Amino acid sequence: MAILKWIKDRFLHKLHHFSWSSIKSTFKEHGLALVVIIVTWEIIEDVIFPILFIFLGNHVHPIFYAGAPASLLLCVHWLAVPMIWGLWMKIKKGEESVQKTVEHSCGNHD
Repeated sequence: MAILKWIKDRFLHKLHHFSWSSIKSTFKEHGLALVVIIVTWEIIEDVIFPILFIFLGNHVHPIFYAGAPASLLLCVHWLAVPMIWGLWMKIKKGEESVQKTVEHSCGNHD
């Protein structure tokens, strides 16, 4: 019975990320970029990974079929979202430094 409770908790945890209150609070705290990253990752985790495991089970080895239900139960957004967010921050920081360089290289300083 404990395993069914754990599966139910995992499923409800995944659905919580799609709730309007969760999306609004994340948007207020961190902005649109983080909301997009979280929602996109959840779609990848809940749709793309199971399809990928089923494809690999059909074409590579049947052991990959076990990955389809496992990918629905296991969450890796605790690892993936901070990594993607960090990459996004590095990209944005690089864009800001390029813009500052362009603004200051015009030669019209008073």
